[in-house]
Amino acid sequence: MQIILGSQSPRRRELMAGLDLPFTAITIDADETYPAELQAGDIPYYISRVKARAYESQLTDDQLLITADTIVWLEGRMLGKPHNEAEALAMLKQLRNKTHQVYTAVTLAQKGREPETFVDCTDVTFGDLTDEEIAHYVHTYRPLDKAGAYGVQEWIGYVACIGMKGSYFNVMGFPVHLVYQALKKRGF
Repeated sequence: MQIILGSQSPRRRELMAGLDLPFTAITIDADETYPAELQAGDIPYYISRVKARAYESQLTDDQLLITADTIVWLEGRMLGKPHNEAEALAMLKQLRNKTHQVYTAVTLAQKGREPETFVDCTDVTFGDLTDEEIAHYVHTYRPLDKAGAYGVQEWIGYVACIGMKGSYFNVMGFPVHLVYQALKKRGF
């Protein structure tokens, strides 16, 4: 069985490689619009499945597709990927001195089988950050491709992440411990 990781994220590709299982990475173009009534973990659940459906017709009998989606959830609102530096600055200012949730959903799809989707949640607490520190991070690391405008594995995680309950790798965008268990159940 060939594993296909449907993700352009270099972080997901790196984390998947850490499982020491051979896989092929592809990019999937899918409409990531979701119904407005969805909340918290239901959002990445929905989008992860949309990504899988966008590619499932191309799957062969000997392939397993893995797709994922990550969001940051703060006080009843989703913080997705910022569209520009101004949005990134605003998001990080909202996150400082607060605890937020990072939800990642992963879907495993095979031809002729109902997709399996699971969601992981990690609570992340940021300490105080000055406006200057936030600007330094945004201008230096350009986190426009990251949910909530940050990568925990980067400078901001070193200086601002003062607490975490749950999986660190989930915050990076791929709960590898759960992926591993799901693959193990399927005989990988």
